[in-house]
Parts: sequence; structure tokens; C-alpha cells
Amino acid sequence: MDFSVQAVLQDQEYELIPLQQGDFELLYEVASDPKVWKQHPNKDRYRKEVFRNFFKGAMESKGAFKITEKTSGDILGSTRFYDYDKEGDSIFIGYTFYGTQSWGRGINPKIKKLMLDYIFRFVSRVYFHVGKDNIRSQKAMERLGAHAIAEQEVAYFGEPSRTNIVYEIKKENWYEKI
Repeated sequence: MDFSVQAVLQDQEYELIPLQQGDFELLYEVASDPKVWKQHPNKDRYRKEVFRNFFKGAMESKGAFKITEKTSGDILGSTRFYDYDKEGDSIFIGYTFYGTQSWGRGINPKIKKLMLDYIFRFVSRVYFHVGKDNIRSQKAMERLGAHAIAEQEVAYFGEPSRTNIVYEIKKENWYEKI
């Protein structure tokens, strides 16, 4: 089945818009706070030259979004679909980050719901890579109903490999949860 990993996704509050080259500066404003990356395996992404590489990888993935708040138009962060596996009937969601002003507001579950509701029309399993020491994101995965299934070394676009925990949500479990 054909589908787009860059469809515009939205609810009443938030919109996921395909990332464009011109979004760099506004997205970097959100990413430039070292607190955003404190638990992340690649802790120096707040530095402009390091974030530029991250952004380049996001653009080349052709599955990245900027996350915006509809009422204010503010960019809150970014996320993406990646590593679609037609044979395995699966895809990954990840590389998600939010500025600290978005933390604790319940935004991430709403964004993941938008993404999962959309992508489960096309695949049966969704995976997530979460840094081994990123406790905040691990808890977020568990609240979504994802289960840790493996550890994997992941090398991101021009960065050293890091140990990640692989989480999985199956389509049938997602629909039982909602």
C-alpha cells in the first residue's frame, strides 16, 4: 500500500508539517537549549554545528516534521518517521525532541497519537529507538503502551553509535489501548 511519511497531520491543537530547509533557524532556537539534550545519547546537539548535521539528516530522511502549536504558530520541536520496512510491515518513529517550554504539558502523547493513528493504517508494527540513559523518554514510551524488546547500537547520521533500547507497539495493542 502506498502512503506518505510526510502527510500533514493535525488535531485541534497541534500540527505536524513536513520539515523544510527554511525551518532551520526557528527549529534551532528550540534545540539550542542544552537541557533538551541532557538525557539524550548525543548531548551536544544544542551546538549549532552539531544540530546542523542533525537537521541535514532530518531533511535527507524525507520523513521529518516540525511540530507546531496551532493557536500560537510556535514551533515546539521535531519528530519523524524513518526506516520503513515493507517486508517487515513496520516503521520507526523517533528523533523527537521538544523545547523545555513544552515539557510537562502532555504534548508528546498527543503527537504520538496523531502519528500512530495515521501510520497504523499502513503498517502493523511501529518501533522506537530510545537512548539507554534517557529515562524521561523510556517512561513516555511505556505510558504509550510500548514494550522494550531489544538493545541496539545506533549510529545517527555523522555521529558516533550509541546504545538504544528498541520499543515496539503493535497495531492490535494500540487499538485496544485507545
